[in-house]
Amino acid sequence: LKLKAINIPSIFEVRGEVYMNNADLVTLNERQAAKGEAAYANTRNVAAGSIRLLDPKLCSQRNLRMFCHGVGMCEGMASSNHMDFLAELGEFGLNPTPYVECFSNFKDAVDHCDKLIEKIPELDFEIDGIVLKVNRFAQRDELGARSKSPRWVVAYKWEKYEAITTVNDIAVQIGKTGAVTPVAELEPVQLAGTTVSRASLHNAEEIERLDIRVSDTVVVEKAGKIIPHIVRVEKHKRKPLAKPFPFPTVCPVCDTALVKDPDGVYIRCPNPRCEKKLIEQIKYYATRDAMDIEGLGDKVVEQLVVAGLLESFGDLYRITEEQLTALERMGKKSAVKLLIAIDESKSRGLARLLNGLSIRHVGKTVSNILAGYFGSMKQLQAANLETLNSIDEVGEIIAVSVFEFVRSDAGLKLINELSELGVSMESLQETQQLGDSLAGKSFVVTGTLSRFTRNEIQQLIKQHGGKASSSISSKTDYLVAGEKAGSKLAKAEKLGVKVLSENDFESLIR
Repeated sequence: LKLKAINIPSIFEVRGEVYMNNADLVTLNERQAAKGEAAYANTRNVAAGSIRLLDPKLCSQRNLRMFCHGVGMCEGMASSNHMDFLAELGEFGLNPTPYVECFSNFKDAVDHCDKLIEKIPELDFEIDGIVLKVNRFAQRDELGARSKSPRWVVAYKWEKYEAITTVNDIAVQIGKTGAVTPVAELEPVQLAGTTVSRASLHNAEEIERLDIRVSDTVVVEKAGKIIPHIVRVEKHKRKPLAKPFPFPTVCPVCDTALVKDPDGVYIRCPNPRCEKKLIEQIKYYATRDAMDIEGLGDKVVEQLVVAGLLESFGDLYRITEEQLTALERMGKKSAVKLLIAIDESKSRGLARLLNGLSIRHVGKTVSNILAGYFGSMKQLQAANLETLNSIDEVGEIIAVSVFEFVRSDAGLKLINELSELGVSMESLQETQQLGDSLAGKSFVVTGTLSRFTRNEIQQLIKQHGGKASSSISSKTDYLVAGEKAGSKLAKAEKLGVKVLSENDFESLIR
């Protein structure tokens, strides 16, 4: 009831938004159920209704919270901009809006918005948008206001889709790095035009936070028609016999004791020979962004591993036609085509190889950076930790992961094995610079192209100094669009990204 600071303005009006955490709604609905009263549908309705109650004691039982985000009438305030104002609020003991950052250009601000949207499943409160404001109060005054809204603020909002369903089971999956990911198997429900039957629970800590159990009634959400996630458990509807989910302590596939990341939340199977882990690694090794082995689909990989024919990446290059034709639904013609594709993958180059090896924290972008910087696996192995850490976009965590992999017994054995089997350990010659006409420019390629493959056009972008990305953002300079460009074209037009045809692209590099 009292502000903490000493130098408080003589008049100090703060504006904000009252809200309720999802966890508090769960507790409130449990109390409602105990009293035989109706449960509340969502946090927004409870918060709005509670602040209208005439009895403050009753309102106080709802455990409402407030984010302070705006300044009203003030006299004697030290702050001249929004960021300083939020800092002042914290000093006074008030709760300012979280995740606020200031940027000097609009592109960086929008990029931050994209990152915030990815964090939505981690929040314990519900949101339907992000607000962008001019920082300096003097500039706000200069911009002024329309009849119903200020000119210095804009809200970026999306539609939210919610449904209530039941958890039929909680399963666990083993990924290519050994991470054990729990997944809620849901009673199928329609949500934003699709049937949702599964939702990732991410890790053991998320299960504990939600206190989710088999047979629970849950609220599942898609924000902006993206990936579904579970918002909360309706605990007041919980069945008496529902028990907490016992997170496995041993790998459900190979019975190896699971280990938790020292500084993280993920629990992993450390067994390099775990069958499921190997299946996922080889599946990824064969993908278009890695070694691009056409015909090596999920079912084929699973059959080969289960049959004991694949125990490492190297075994791919030892498979015979006879072994392949013995598989279910694999004829001689398909087997020959697959063997040719496997052999062709040897010449994909260092960047694709690094991406395909499932090194922790190393994906497509980092692989390209490392291949471009070192040029060969030999040079990468010779690099010290300090050199790796100094490379732009690599950083300490990735540097340590790469350093340890290329020097570990398992890493050395794998690299030597693949090298002896003829897999290229050098960067592709095609990556040599042909010019710098696209220097500093970011491109995304989409749709069906008639004169290039997607990989060819991305290679040309890099050869001329540009950057090829897989997703449209405010930082994208050009979208090269073929037939049936779809959602990326729509997003590019919305963001004002320049769209090029294949002819336009050729003119640009000339």
